[in-house]
Amino acid sequence: MFLTKSIMTSSHLTVITGASRGLGRAMAEQLLQPGGRLLCISRGGDDALAALAREAGAELTQWQLDLGKPVAAAARLSDWLEGLDAASFDSATLINNAGTVGRVRPLSEADPAELSQALRVGLESAMLLTAAFLRATKGWRAERKVLNISSGLGRNAMGSQAPYCAAKAGMDHFSRAVALEEKGPGAARIVSLAPGVIDTDMQVELRGADAAMFPDRVRFERLKADGLLDAPATAAQKVLAYLARADFGSKPVADVRD
Repeated sequence: MFLTKSIMTSSHLTVITGASRGLGRAMAEQLLQPGGRLLCISRGGDDALAALAREAGAELTQWQLDLGKPVAAAARLSDWLEGLDAASFDSATLINNAGTVGRVRPLSEADPAELSQALRVGLESAMLLTAAFLRATKGWRAERKVLNISSGLGRNAMGSQAPYCAAKAGMDHFSRAVALEEKGPGAARIVSLAPGVIDTDMQVELRGADAAMFPDRVRFERLKADGLLDAPATAAQKVLAYLARADFGSKPVADVRD
């Protein structure tokens, strides 16, 4: 675990998963602002991000956790949140960004352990962390938000992508359910947001998949060739701008391109 401390009083708390690369890493870097406290949950630590936090005057905590074990991750988050000084925060946000496509292949060819891991990381961890976040922060004076990073594949199915499609569709629908539950004064706002197509390692995996296992590979090759992929930093700016919108939560399932 890496930890940097600021002498400033934190007023904005953000918890983000999958912050070690791609969109998650870019969002984490942009969230390092004076007066901010950021908890990153990823498989690995990031010394460069810790250095950036020191330069920015932000408070950063990094946990190296396997989100394939979501019960333990949620329990740790709950304990950590309950140990904070709730009165010091003006806002508290959970960003569920972690996900995995695994090996791209038809469901009939999938490895059971890999299927389980994909759903635990992509859906179960998001649900358990959201439950822990909402429970631990209930009654806080802070404005509370949950941002789930979804995908167009949660809304439009694609062959050889069953676990990823299922995880993102489940994320969309549990966000709708939580939005119905969170009503009245002090309620949290939740959105499951498709961030657009981004030039990340996941895109590399899709372009490199066995064409016999993944006939749609050519679509992803074309996106790259035609320059239609956002850089992670650009996508992060769009996602965080959506998070900051005054009407955040009015649509529990949304697309950053709307």
